[in-house]
Amino acid sequence: MARPALASPCSGMLSSRLARIAGALAYCRRPRHLRRTVTTALVVGAVLTVINQATILAEGDATAATYVRCVLNFCVPFVVSNIGLLSGRPRTPAPADQ
Repeated sequence: MARPALASPCSGMLSSRLARIAGALAYCRRPRHLRRTVTTALVVGAVLTVINQATILAEGDATAATYVRCVLNFCVPFVVSNIGLLSGRPRTPAPADQ
């Protein structure tokens, strides 16, 4: 005889956490936020690439690792600016707090 499945407390926490992550991603994907974070990533990434990789790129000594670093020079400011965006957004009360 099969036993009925019981909902564990962890499943509720997981779905709540996934809902918060989905909400954060939706907030970051808003066009006005993307304009700001992408612009920041492009400017900061270009500056970091020039500072850190310009000599290697100009001399033609770039390897695959150099190009990976160049890409990361743009990814890191994008992630950081999104974290800053999320940290400054208004908080909504958690369902248990309502």
